[in-house]
Amino acid sequence: MSLFKKLFGGSDKSDQNSENQKFDLEKLLTSDDINGSIIQLDNFIGELCSYGEEMESLTDAQKLFYYNQCLEREVNNGGFSQYFFNASGDFAHQTVQSLKTIGANKTADILKKAIDQFPNSNVPEDRTERQDVISQIQETAEVVWEELDQKFFSYEDDLNALNIEFVRKNKDKF
Repeated sequence: MSLFKKLFGGSDKSDQNSENQKFDLEKLLTSDDINGSIIQLDNFIGELCSYGEEMESLTDAQKLFYYNQCLEREVNNGGFSQYFFNASGDFAHQTVQSLKTIGANKTADILKKAIDQFPNSNVPEDRTERQDVISQIQETAEVVWEELDQKFFSYEDDLNALNIEFVRKNKDKF
């Protein structure tokens, strides 16, 4: 069974999916399990864009949500070092803006400080190029990134609440 069917039920007919998606999106948005709702939405959007390979298949609102989730997923798993090393780093600059859009200004500032470790505060979108730069700056950047990891983990911005509120306000775009 496809993830789409698991999340939204019904057949693969687009008109039925649209109705089921709205119904189940509403269910996710009213759930007491915000973290579970975020995970389900993240999985659905990740599948829609082939986990970052087909970003053009997403709405702007879905991209914003995806950028935020990539940051949270990677930093929680391996810190800013992992975030920048992996494909999620492709979207570092867009993620600063996506965080500001949802009102996560403190987290956006943390990410900006992490980005500032790159020459000219420019994170290459090309992963291979970015990894080459990381190997050149790693010794000094790692020290700063580890401090920023700890600031990130303090969650001064409630990212789940801010992301779910953004989805609620823009549910027609999801």
